[in-house]
Amino acid sequence: MDWVRTPEVAGLFYPADESSLSRMVARLLKEAPEPPAQGLPPKALIAPHAGYVYSGPVAALVYARLHPFRERFRRVVLLGPAHRYPFRGLAASSASAFETPLGSVPVDEAARARALDLASVRLLDEAHEGEHSLEVHLPFLQVVLGEFTVLPLVVGEASHEDVAEVLKELWGEEETLVVISSDLSHFLSYERAGRLDEATARSIEALRPEDIRHDQACGRIPLGGLLIRAREEGLEVERVDLRNSGDTAGPRDRVVGYGSFLFTPPAGTTAR
Repeated sequence: MDWVRTPEVAGLFYPADESSLSRMVARLLKEAPEPPAQGLPPKALIAPHAGYVYSGPVAALVYARLHPFRERFRRVVLLGPAHRYPFRGLAASSASAFETPLGSVPVDEAARARALDLASVRLLDEAHEGEHSLEVHLPFLQVVLGEFTVLPLVVGEASHEDVAEVLKELWGEEETLVVISSDLSHFLSYERAGRLDEATARSIEALRPEDIRHDQACGRIPLGGLLIRAREEGLEVERVDLRNSGDTAGPRDRVVGYGSFLFTPPAGTTAR
C-alpha cells in the first residue's frame, strides 16, 4: 500500500505552516545574489541541514544558483547522514512520496529499484523516522525547482566507495541533480571552527575525501562519495559560502560550521 512520509521536523527546523515556510524560503532566496547570467548548469551541490535560522542563509546561496535551470532538473538524488538510527549501508524509504508543508514530492520508484539492486542499499524505513538531514532540503527544492521526483537515501555505516557506486548508478543525464547534505565542524569555538572548516573546504575543492576526518563533516561519507564521482567525471568545484552559526544566529563559544558548494562540468561540456 502506498504511504507518504509526513514531515518530522516541521516546527523545529523550519516553520510548520505553508504560508510561513513559503515566506521564509522566499526571503532567504531573495537575499542571495543573482546567479551568473551565463553560468553552467550544475550537476551536484553540497548544502547544510541545520535549522533554517542557523544554516538557511548558507543553503539558500547555493539553491538560488539553480533558478536559471528550473526546467532542467526533473529528478533529485538526495543523500544525507544518519543521525538517529544506526545501520550499515544506505537506506531507501518504502514511501511513495515525502511531504512537507509545501506539498508532496513523489519518490522516483524506478531510481529506487535500481539503487536496491546494489548490495549496499536496502529498504529501511526506520532510518528515515525522525531524520532531518534530508527533509530540510525539500522545501528549498520545492520552491526553486517546482515539479520533480526525489530519491532520498540516508547513509549509515558505509564507505566513500559504496556511495560513489550508488551515485554512478543514479547519475543520469542533465535531468538529474545530486544533493549532498552535510554540516561541517560541531561545537568548537568560533576561531577553531573557522580554521577547521577552511581546511575542510580546501579538501572539498581539491576533491580529496581522504583528507576529511569524521570531526570535520557529519556527512563526510556521502560527501566523500560525491567527491570521488566528481573526480571521475572531471567536475569543477565552486565554494559558494562558508560560515558558521556564530555568523548567522548563534553565540560564538560553541558553533556549527556550514558550507555550500556547487559542482559543474568544465566549460564546453554538459552534465551527464
